[in-house]
Amino acid sequence: MDHATIGSRKRVGARQRILDTSFELFAQRGIRDVGVDELITRSGVAKATFYKHFHTKDELALAYLQRWYEERSAAINEAVRRHGESDIPVLLVVFDVFDEWFQQGVAEVSSFLHVMMEMGPDHPLGKASIDYLARTRDQLADLARASGLNEPEDFAWSCHILLKGSIVAAAEGDPRAAERARHMAALLIEDRRRRQNG
Repeated sequence: MDHATIGSRKRVGARQRILDTSFELFAQRGIRDVGVDELITRSGVAKATFYKHFHTKDELALAYLQRWYEERSAAINEAVRRHGESDIPVLLVVFDVFDEWFQQGVAEVSSFLHVMMEMGPDHPLGKASIDYLARTRDQLADLARASGLNEPEDFAWSCHILLKGSIVAAAEGDPRAAERARHMAALLIEDRRRRQNG
């Protein structure tokens, strides 16, 4: 390691280095497969420093989930902001965001589903994942409401099923997973509007 790298590592706070390391490792391998010793070594911090910031690995994993939720929500909100007054239903931009992540190979995309399945729905991390998934549904419901769709919460469940399905399909290797889900979502919107106006 050269002096420039050492200097840059010192400039980034220890807590941030731990978080950055967990973001990479947890996203790629899950929670259980990553040990505290590896997190400490890869973060370049002392054991005492690690435990000063995070008392347990689960506490760090909760911070990881929170960070991904914030990044994911911000990316969706920014895409919605850029959407403006387009004729394309605003709900569909969510699928465009996921498509971009799938094309880039962003491992974090499956985090909530992965952690919920890995840890189980009764584990604190599983419960946190379920909560973040529910918040994403709320975000979809808000977009459905803004689009004038009836029963926006009900529609959000349907749309969320498509999003979650696209995550699984992308993990299986389908490069067009988000595109396919987007097409199905467009059909759902069209059907909902036809029934509302009929």
